[in-house]
Amino acid sequence: MKPLSLPAAGLFAVVLAVAGCSMMPGGDSGWTTLIDGTAKSLDNWNRIGDANWRVEDGAVVADKGKGGYLVSKSSYKDFQIRAEFWADHTTNSGIFVRAADPNKIGADSAYEVNIFDQRPDPSYGTGGIVNVAKVDPMPKAGGKWNTYEITARGSQLTVVLNGQQTVNVSDSKHAQGPFALQFGNGAKDAPGGAIKFRKVEIKPL
Repeated sequence: MKPLSLPAAGLFAVVLAVAGCSMMPGGDSGWTTLIDGTAKSLDNWNRIGDANWRVEDGAVVADKGKGGYLVSKSSYKDFQIRAEFWADHTTNSGIFVRAADPNKIGADSAYEVNIFDQRPDPSYGTGGIVNVAKVDPMPKAGGKWNTYEITARGSQLTVVLNGQQTVNVSDSKHAQGPFALQFGNGAKDAPGGAIKFRKVEIKPL
């Protein structure tokens, strides 16, 4: 076998190093991506309600309708969710997790991690879990891109918004189910603004 030239040997070493790193434990593996910023369709979701969900510039968007949800096709028990979203100042949205009934999503049958800067009762507004975990003061998400990190492990629920933990609570009402993205009506005196999701991924724990 002909010996490798010095440049070729160096390139071969780099390839081996990269391959070795990709097989090392502790990498960013195990995630299922449902929206990645290059979305072409809504095939990863079941639609409920009349919200005008659509794809624009790789993001999943809704801004009209009485309300509706995109519901994951799989059910989850313990997991982490990472989501990047843009909300208008009047947006009523959220991420519902462990939904008991995939055809009837609500705060009574799931954990609603809220996105609602103008919620009449701000204690369960953006950053909180409705009727489970309050936020004080309530952070604002309107008019910018935000990142949610939601973790459910047994009865322990944590929420991190833009790097700041807003929820760390123990609650055992809902054990398992799909999760859903919401477009809602908005506050009583304001129509619901647009919601956009450009990245949504989940990792079972």
